[in-house]
Formats: sequence, C-alpha cells, structure tokens
Amino acid sequence: MKQQIKGIIFDLDGVICFTDIYHYNAWKEMADGEGIEFDLKINDRLKGVSRAESLEIILEKASREYTPQEKADLMELKNHIYREQLKTMTPADLSEEVRNTLDALRAKGLKLAIGSSSKNAKFILERIGLIDFFDAISDGTNIQRSKPDPQVFLMAAQMLQLNPEECLVVEDAEAGIDAAEAGHFHRAGIGSARDYAKTEYRLDSFQDLLNIPLES
Repeated sequence: MKQQIKGIIFDLDGVICFTDIYHYNAWKEMADGEGIEFDLKINDRLKGVSRAESLEIILEKASREYTPQEKADLMELKNHIYREQLKTMTPADLSEEVRNTLDALRAKGLKLAIGSSSKNAKFILERIGLIDFFDAISDGTNIQRSKPDPQVFLMAAQMLQLNPEECLVVEDAEAGIDAAEAGHFHRAGIGSARDYAKTEYRLDSFQDLLNIPLES
C-alpha cells in the first residue's frame, strides 16, 4: 500500500545551513584550553549527538577526570564561543539552492519542520532569516534524548499533526538516519549520510529533494 509523504523534517546543521566549522572551532578552543587533543577525526564523531555526549567523547583524551560542575562549565564555555561565532551569520549564509528548494516544496503543499538536537537551532534560524518559515521547530530545548533516539523527529511530526510514516527526514549524519529509522520515518541522506546503508533516498544536492516521489 502506498504511503503519501505529507511533511518533511530537516536536520539543520549540514542540511539547511553549515555551521560545522563553528562547532569545530569552539570545541577546539575549549579543548586546547584544557590541553586535550582534538582534531577533525574526533570532531566527526560529534555529528548528530548532543552537547553533553560530544563533551564525553572529547574527554576520552583527557588526562584527568572532570566533575559534573566542571563538565557543565566546559559545555557553557563551548556554547559561548560557538554563539559568538554564530553572530556573524546572515541570510547570505542560506544558499540560493536551499531557499529555492524550500519554496518549491512549500508550493507542493508539504508541511515543513526542523528536527535538530541543537539548543541553538532557533538562534541560527533567526540569523539566516528562516525563523518564521517552518511550520514546526523541534530542537534541543524540547527533548530529553538526542539522536539516534527518534524523539526529536517524533516531536516534530506531532507538531505537524502527521504520523511518522507520512514524513520524510532529511539528514547528513548516520545517527540522524538511525533515529529516523527507529521512528519509522522515510529517510533521505545528504553529505556523509548519502551512502549510508539505511538511507532510502540518496541526495547529491539539496534540490534533489524535488525528485523524490510524494508517494512511496
């Protein structure tokens, strides 16, 4: 039996816009201040996971144990550095391809949402001029479990008043694809998630979303 896709839920970083370099720079500055090794290989492990989980991965290289308060302070430091960098973002950081594709998807009558583990999602959307564009925003401020748990996507679907089977999730991280599968969503992968085994629709570019059939 065919299932109509009525809504699309987008991850934010690496899908709608690219803030990976800001995350990397902020974690790098924090780690350097603590004398902890941090490089791009370690950074790749942080994609799609929460800030607390990211810190735990980084602290694997630490030479000492950190107290809960010290960990909280480090996360706050990282977020401060990150948000200061985000202030440099403008609507020019939203590509014409993404903007035109979003408009075309809206014209098809689809409901559109953000499903991001980031607690800075709304701030980023404000900076790039999309804060009022989406029908729903599910982010790190209204979930308790980060990807690969499907909670952020399930919340987005609930906000859209759609069943998971009626929604397509667009992700650039394997953890996000895992979360979408766990929640019984359709799955489109771009970037590093394009060739992941659990990805249903493989996107070479964002505008390839327009080629996905609305019935699957």
